[in-house]
Amino acid sequence: MSIRRPALVSVFLLASSVLPARTPGGPAAALQPFVDRHELAGAVTLVATKDKVLDVEAVGWADIGAKKPMSADALFWIASMSKAMTAAGLMVLVDEGKVRLDDPVEKHLPEFKGQMVIAEKDDAHVLLRKPQHPITVRNVLSHTSGLPFKSPVEEPALDMLPLATAVKSHAMSPLMFEPDSKYQYANAGINTAGRIIEVVSGTSYEDFMERRIFGPLGMKDTTFWPDDAQVARLAKSYKPDAAKTGLEETTISQLHYPLQDRKRQPMPGGGLFSTAADVAAFCQMLMNGGTHRGRRILSESAVKQMTSRQTGPELKQSYGFGLQASPGSFGHGGAYATNMTVDLEHGIITVFMVQHAGFPGKGRESEGAFRTAAVKAYGN
Repeated sequence: MSIRRPALVSVFLLASSVLPARTPGGPAAALQPFVDRHELAGAVTLVATKDKVLDVEAVGWADIGAKKPMSADALFWIASMSKAMTAAGLMVLVDEGKVRLDDPVEKHLPEFKGQMVIAEKDDAHVLLRKPQHPITVRNVLSHTSGLPFKSPVEEPALDMLPLATAVKSHAMSPLMFEPDSKYQYANAGINTAGRIIEVVSGTSYEDFMERRIFGPLGMKDTTFWPDDAQVARLAKSYKPDAAKTGLEETTISQLHYPLQDRKRQPMPGGGLFSTAADVAAFCQMLMNGGTHRGRRILSESAVKQMTSRQTGPELKQSYGFGLQASPGSFGHGGAYATNMTVDLEHGIITVFMVQHAGFPGKGRESEGAFRTAAVKAYGN
């Protein structure tokens, strides 16, 4: 398969006359200085409560070179924000009694039987031993399984192996530590959760997610394969230029192109594309204890488990199931700097949609600037 990789384009913004004509007046106005300083290409921001969207704005550019302003319905690769959605899919099966959180993964995926843990390792040898207990569903959802981030065969991109094959490669990988003893962020764990969904439900992971999560929530633009019309709305990706003073166009290096190609495979740990509105609907469901517009998607118990700390008290990291969790908030970010946060303390949801593989200058402070402005404008 040939891979289409657009050449990198250096972008230098030198005059205010080329800025988009419309400047947002809500919390997204806090982002305009970052656009003016060439530290942020553009963004879509959204603020909501559990019941309604309060504010949605677009600032800056979707395509700097073409002078295409960002639009509120722009599409973004949300990367690891996909993890929360996959976790929600598996919790549907937990609610139905088809999966238990303390089930050994090998109960549902026999290829994990006999998996070993690394006891010693140096440049000359690796010594393996049997773990104290097999990895569990709880472990893979909370990044405490000991699985590596990915397996060696998931190169050069993450989206070309069928899910069953990718997960078999995870099963063949020795655990890096005893289950429960450490936290290590791992696509492999969430991919394994996605494969459990397939095996237990008897349908493909992507079809299950559409039928049980995306469809009921009205997430019409959330997909692993954006179609031509959606690709036309996809915000261009940017990274710091060589001088780290401006922005340079890039691609999503973890994925194969063209993005519409169905040879690409669904990746539970980070393959989804979405919009601010769709992400907000998912967050509203969680903030409402599992319901959305009167329809129950998850039980209150499932949502509580997803959104509260599941990592042990001896661990530094506080993570739920597919979500970073703290007493006052929960949410998740993505590799290209997207973010969704449910701020329980202030009673609002914030969605920050950008497409950046790093930022020059103070660009990485843009998300915080938006969230501070959102709390000031709409927080309890």
